[in-house]
Amino acid sequence: MQKGFLVTGVDDLSVGRLTNIDSIINNDNFTFMKCDISNSKDLNSIGNDFDYVFHLAALADIVPSIENPKRYFEVNVSGTVNLLEHCKNSNIKKFIYAASSSCYGIPDKYPTSENSDIRTEYPYAMTKHLGELCVTHWCKVYNMPFLSLRLFNVYGPRARTSGTYGAVFGVLLAQRANNKPLTIVGDGMQTRDFTFVTDVVSAFIAGAESQIKNIIFNVGSGGTYAINYLADLIGGPRIYIPKRPGEPECTFADIRQIKKELEWQPYISFEEGVKVMINNIEHWKDAPIWDRDSIGKATEKWFAFLDKKA
Repeated sequence: MQKGFLVTGVDDLSVGRLTNIDSIINNDNFTFMKCDISNSKDLNSIGNDFDYVFHLAALADIVPSIENPKRYFEVNVSGTVNLLEHCKNSNIKKFIYAASSSCYGIPDKYPTSENSDIRTEYPYAMTKHLGELCVTHWCKVYNMPFLSLRLFNVYGPRARTSGTYGAVFGVLLAQRANNKPLTIVGDGMQTRDFTFVTDVVSAFIAGAESQIKNIIFNVGSGGTYAINYLADLIGGPRIYIPKRPGEPECTFADIRQIKKELEWQPYISFEEGVKVMINNIEHWKDAPIWDRDSIGKATEKWFAFLDKKA
């Protein structure tokens, strides 16, 4: 909108909240429409007169994908196909897909490059990768320019605070906001390529405005950081809970390709990003508060189905 574009935001509000867009909802250049992409009839209401489509609509989190893989397929795969079908005759300049680094599973090499093996470990990862395959295939067959951005561990203010046990930032910040111990999985030495949301947004914009098309890029922070270090930055007591099957010891994006092709780079350091999160910690005051027992109950199926040693 700051660049003069007319922007239409689409969400089914199953997880998202309208309060997240309070600052722009009255902007004359912005329109919000409630729409479920898994319902192809819903898509007809949004029209197709767009230059760029940024496809971030998806169901996330591991545990609910194990509990309800069919719904994940309906949204993340069939919903993506619905959107591609809606766009294929619209002459859009570029279709940009938010893919997931979870497609790499437990890779052999770090930093992990875009040509690494695909090893999806759970239904969320599988459906996000199938969505990416649909994007690359539809765009090839129907001559739609595309980019697929494989995002690594995105975090930032106004992140999801649903009732689902999910991303580490939401869990730890809700605990800290309510003076509860931080729950650390395993020994806390595992590392993640935490990427701040504004850097991700800049990658999407750079991808849209560039002449580069029909390629897959990793989007990461340029580093990887231990969960124990995150807990140090957040502060407070901590407890340790069992390590979960199917999770890598490290996520770490090789971002040389996107830096070269799009001349993009991340700017927000991990320490700066965590400081922003802590300054907005009141956002997590009313979020679900997890403890050892509730996490154990929520992840029973995770361990039951993914623990290959069981």
